[in-house]
Amino acid sequence: MDILVLIGRILFVLLFLGSAVGHLTKTKVMAGYATSKGLPAATAATAGSGLLLLVAALSVLLGVWADLGALLLAVFLVPTALLMHRFWQESDPMARQQEMIHFEKDMALAGACLMLLAFFSHTGHDLGLTLTGPLFHIR
Repeated sequence: MDILVLIGRILFVLLFLGSAVGHLTKTKVMAGYATSKGLPAATAATAGSGLLLLVAALSVLLGVWADLGALLLAVFLVPTALLMHRFWQESDPMARQQEMIHFEKDMALAGACLMLLAFFSHTGHDLGLTLTGPLFHIR
C-alpha cells in the first residue's frame, strides 16, 4: 500500500507544482488575470499563492506533515474557486460554462484535499514512505 499511496501523492501534486511554477515565474501575467477578476493586491496575492502552492505540494509529495500540506491546498482552492471562478456572474454562456468547470474542479480538489488531511492524520506513522508523521491526529 505504501507504494500505491506514494504514486497517488506524486500524481496528485503534479497539478499544484505546475501551478506554483506558473504563479512564481509568470507573476505579472497571472496578476493581470487576477486583477481582471477584481482581486486586490493581485501581484502580491499571485506570488503568495505560488509560494503556498509550492510549500503545500512539496509537503504532500515528500510526506513532511502531509496532512498540513493537504489542508493548505484546500485553503488555496476554496477561495480561488469563490473569487476567481464566479460562474454565476457570467452572462456569456460559453464563459459561464468554462468558469463553472473551473469552479467545480477547484471544489472537488478541495474535497479531495480534506479527505487526504483525514487520511494522513488518521493513518499517522503507519503510512510509510513519508519523511515525518502527521501534524494533526484525527481519530
